[in-house]
Amino acid sequence: MREGRDVEKMEMLNHQGACIVQRDFTILLEVGHPGFETARGQLCMYAELVKTPATFHTYRITPLSLWNAAALGWNSEQVIASLEWVSRWNVSAALIQDIQKMMEQYGKLKLHAGPDHAKIRLISEDQQLLDDLNRMKSISAFRMERTSAHELVFSGEKRGLLKQELTRLGYPVLDYAGYRKGNELSLGWRSNKNGSKSDTYDGEGKAGFSLRPYQKKAVDAFEGGEGIGGSGLLVLPCGAGKTIIGMAVLERLQCECLILTSNTTSVRQWIQEMLDKTTITAEQIGEYSGQKKQVKPVTVATYQILTHRKSKEADFTHIHLLQERNWGLIIYDEVHLLPAPVFRATADIQATRRLGLTATLIREDGCEKDVFSLIGPKLYDMPWKELERQGWIAEVKCQEVRVPFSAELRSAYVQAEGKHQFRLAAENPAKLKVVKRLLERHENAPTLVIGQYLNQLETIAREIDAPLISGSMSQQERMKWFTAFRQGEIRTIVVSKVANFAVDLPDAAVALEISGSFGSRQEEAQRLGRILRPKAGENKAYFYALVSEGSREQDFALNRQMFLVEQGYEYAIVHEQDTPY
Repeated sequence: MREGRDVEKMEMLNHQGACIVQRDFTILLEVGHPGFETARGQLCMYAELVKTPATFHTYRITPLSLWNAAALGWNSEQVIASLEWVSRWNVSAALIQDIQKMMEQYGKLKLHAGPDHAKIRLISEDQQLLDDLNRMKSISAFRMERTSAHELVFSGEKRGLLKQELTRLGYPVLDYAGYRKGNELSLGWRSNKNGSKSDTYDGEGKAGFSLRPYQKKAVDAFEGGEGIGGSGLLVLPCGAGKTIIGMAVLERLQCECLILTSNTTSVRQWIQEMLDKTTITAEQIGEYSGQKKQVKPVTVATYQILTHRKSKEADFTHIHLLQERNWGLIIYDEVHLLPAPVFRATADIQATRRLGLTATLIREDGCEKDVFSLIGPKLYDMPWKELERQGWIAEVKCQEVRVPFSAELRSAYVQAEGKHQFRLAAENPAKLKVVKRLLERHENAPTLVIGQYLNQLETIAREIDAPLISGSMSQQERMKWFTAFRQGEIRTIVVSKVANFAVDLPDAAVALEISGSFGSRQEEAQRLGRILRPKAGENKAYFYALVSEGSREQDFALNRQMFLVEQGYEYAIVHEQDTPY
C-alpha cells in the first residue's frame, strides 16, 4: 500500500515540476517545491548555479557544464530526460536541439598517437568539421598535415595548445594519445601493526592501509578504462581525504611524481602523510619551496615558487621544475588555485599524466575552460551532503549573523564609495561582541576565527587572548600553534587567508568568519572545509558568517554562499540581537 502511495507521489511531483526551464539556457528551481532536493541533485550534474534568492534558485546550462557531464558518462538523452522530468512545462524544442548539438561536440575530435612518437593524429568521422577547422586562422597556425579525409597530423609539442584552442572554439577533444610512464618508483602502503576497523589485511595477516569506498571509486575513475584515463579532475569536499586519493593514484602508477600545492604548510603535510602511510623514504621525497630546493623522485612544490620571477618581464625562475625529471605523474592540489601563468607550462607537458584535486571547480578568474582542456575533464564528483550522510564528514549547521552598524559607522558608510564601503562593513567593530558571545556558547569546542583584514584580526586576537596566524608568521611558529591547537592546548586561534588553503586542523568544530574576499565562492567553500573532518560523538560542526546588516557585504555574502547552497547547505539568517547565545 505504501509503495503505491510513493509511486503516486512521484508521479505528482513529476507532473507539477520543481523547475521552470527557459529557452535562454537558464533554469529556475522553486525552493519551496516538494521536489526541490531531487531536482537540485540532478541539475548540479549538468548546469551551473548562478544565484540563490529566497524563492527561486537560478541555474544556467553552459557548454562546459554539459561537457563535464559527458565526461562523467551522461549523454544528451539523459540530460534532456532529466530536464523534462524536473520541468513544470514542456521543454523548448529549440533548447533540446541546442543541448544535443553541444553534447555531440564532445568527442567529435579525438587525439591518437602517430606512428612517429613526435607526431599526434587529430581524427574525426566528420570530414566537414576537419575541413572547416583547417581553414580557421587560429588552427592553421598549428601547421597540421592532412593525411586523409578524416585525419590531420601535427607536432606532439603542440598537443596542449591545440586542445586549449579547440575547447575555446567549442570542440573539446578526447585525448587518446597516451602518456609516458615516467621513471619507475616502487612504493606501497605502510603496514599498521596495531590494526583498526578501517584496516584491510593482506595474505600474510598484516594490517595495512585501506581506502574508503568513495576514495577507491575516485582512483578507479582517474585510472579510467580503454586507455582514456590518466588526465582529469577529482572533485571532493575538504576533509574527504584528497591527499589519500593522490597517494593512491601514485601507488597504482608506481612512478616518480611532482606534486604542486598552495603553500609551504600544505607541502609539509603532503610529505608527512606520505612518510606516515607509504613506504616512500625521507631520502626519496623532497620539498621545493621558498626555504628548500630539493628535487627527488617525489617532489612537493608550491605554486608560488613556480610563478616566481625577478621582474614582470623576466622568465619564471623555477618553471623548469615541471620537466626537471621524467615525471610519470603531476598532481595539482587545490587546482582551483592553479595560477594562470602555469597554464602555458601545463600545455607543454601533455605527455605526462595530470591529476587535479579540488573541492570546487569554481575559479574566480574564469579559467575553467583552461583547467578542462589542459588538466582534464571532471572524472569524479562526490556530493558533499552524500559524504555527510555516510558519516565521512561532519554535519555542519550554517548561520549568517547580521550585525548592525552603530549610528556613527552607518553615517561613514553612507558617505563612502565602492570598496571602502565594503571594508567598513567587513571591519564593523560590533562584530567583536558577537565573536565573544559565540565563543562563550561554544567554549569547549576548538574554534577558528577567520578573516581578511589584519588590523581587524589583530584587534580580535588581542581582545579574546588568542594567537593570530597570518602569512607574515614564520612557518616554524605557525606549525607550533597548529600543533598546540590539534593537541587541545589552546581552544581558539585567529587565522588570516592562510586558512583558505590546505591546512590540517582536524579537530576544528566551529568557524567564525568575520570578513572575506568580496563574493569569493571558492573561499567560502575552503573555509567551511576547515571544519568538515569527522567529529567524535554527534559528528556536528558550526559555521557562522558575520555580516554587517544592510550593507554591500550582505549582498556579497549571497554570492559567497552560492556554491555551498548548491551542495545542499542552508544558511539560517539570524540578527545579532536575536541570536540565541
